[in-house]
Amino acid sequence: MPFPASPALTMEPDKLSPRQFELFRDFIYRKSGIRIEATKITLLTNRIRRRVKARDLADFEAYYRMLVSPAGEAELEQFLDEVTTNETSFFRTPHHFEWFKGPFLDEMVARPGLASTRKVRIWSAACSTGEEPYTLAICLAEAAIKLRDWKVSVLATDISEAVLRQARAGIYRPRALQEMSEQRLKRHFEPQADGESFGIRPALKSMVEFRRHNLMEPHPGPPFDCVFIRNVLIYFDRDSKQVVINNLIRALAPGGYLVVGPSEGIYDMLGMLTKHSHFAYQKPLSGGGTS
Repeated sequence: MPFPASPALTMEPDKLSPRQFELFRDFIYRKSGIRIEATKITLLTNRIRRRVKARDLADFEAYYRMLVSPAGEAELEQFLDEVTTNETSFFRTPHHFEWFKGPFLDEMVARPGLASTRKVRIWSAACSTGEEPYTLAICLAEAAIKLRDWKVSVLATDISEAVLRQARAGIYRPRALQEMSEQRLKRHFEPQADGESFGIRPALKSMVEFRRHNLMEPHPGPPFDCVFIRNVLIYFDRDSKQVVINNLIRALAPGGYLVVGPSEGIYDMLGMLTKHSHFAYQKPLSGGGTS
């Protein structure tokens, strides 16, 4: 039996050894481009332990053997869900959204090419549990007057199907809503039966489409006028960051903007993009290629 089930009295796995940590870290890097820091061994141990128990295996070694075998394909999604999920919140870094709701949308509405099609496409890359794309949807709802008769779509993607399920559900605890004004909370959310959680109202939820996507792969489909990629690339090494950035630039429409977080470490990788602020970079309206 190649992946032995844990006997009834087998003790819970303790901690990843340095060798085991390197094996799992290299595997995660190959599959997602994310490089786990050496200081995260306890965090990674705890997350992998949950998958060992869920699969009823004896130890970390048995789980790793299963993961890298043909049988591991069925486990890969659950594994990446467990080890790559990070916490976020609504209106995180508020001035990014002030720019999006104001100068960005004003520019889109006034741009001749878009004014004829009246279509704007937004992509929240690595959207986690949905706070960022729903924040974008709130901004769009509040800019409804200037966007009258426009078709605006928000695509939200993540490598983790588990967080996408949470995002589609649209139920949030107060911690995720700490930057939300009382007015916005009442307008866009519904109190839940538990007396603590709040659910996205259906009209807002319908504005966002969620899909699974690995940032290390090019995104198929039409280009986007704005791509948000924030507080994600800090988990990638330099080579992986460049692959992701190239994919994102290719996904931008001419004149489209890439919005980045403050600590991504990618500012020398943006090549052809023009810097408009410390977080907003624009693709040329015509000509140029991917850096």
